[in-house]
Amino acid sequence: MLRLKTMLPAEWQEILNAEFEQDYFRQLEAFLELEMAEHTVFPSREDIFAAFHLTPPDKVRVLLLGQDPYHDHGQAQGLCFSVPDGVKLPPSLRNMYKEMASDLNIAPPAGGSLKFWAAQGVLLLNTCLTVRAHEAASHSKKGWEQFTDAVIAAVNARSVPTVFVLWGNHAAGKEKLIDQSRHHIHKSAHPSPLSASRGFLGSRPYSRINELLRQSGHPAIEWVPAAVVPEAQMEFKF
Repeated sequence: MLRLKTMLPAEWQEILNAEFEQDYFRQLEAFLELEMAEHTVFPSREDIFAAFHLTPPDKVRVLLLGQDPYHDHGQAQGLCFSVPDGVKLPPSLRNMYKEMASDLNIAPPAGGSLKFWAAQGVLLLNTCLTVRAHEAASHSKKGWEQFTDAVIAAVNARSVPTVFVLWGNHAAGKEKLIDQSRHHIHKSAHPSPLSASRGFLGSRPYSRINELLRQSGHPAIEWVPAAVVPEAQMEFKF
């Protein structure tokens, strides 16, 4: 029997303990066990909870909410929007880097892994944590959304001010879970090519998130692990 609880770090297990014995969670485990036996599932079993292993609950400063893991081979690594270095950048991530260059006047990272964000306290959370290969949203409405709502609620329950980043209508629907008297919300359109030009590009999310962090007494996120590069010296091409 698949036991998802044991795959989470102990600190997150303690915070989310009430979820593990609920009917929806047991049904999710049974569904995933069957899916993994009969189909290819992304991300790999060891990466399903990668975001939680890389960002302990007491280190969360920013919660960036995605929707569904990437569903092609070699892409999903358990962190929203992130792909392993060396993998072709998906369109949404390319737009994120394009906006980063415009917002911060720096060259974006050379690769697609956002693990260095996670190490700084950015919880890179998808609302659904697994997917069947090549079938987008195939694991939606199987229980993951209830579990990740509990994660959002747990982060919201802390007294430490957190910046919740909600891109697109799907993420914006989680606003009701967030107490804005303690926390900040940054909302915009999704960076997908279908919507980026309707409010994501030009929204300056990176500088805005860092300003909100400073207001809360947190250090800023280093979005690129390198020195600032003047725009005229950039070699990155979109």
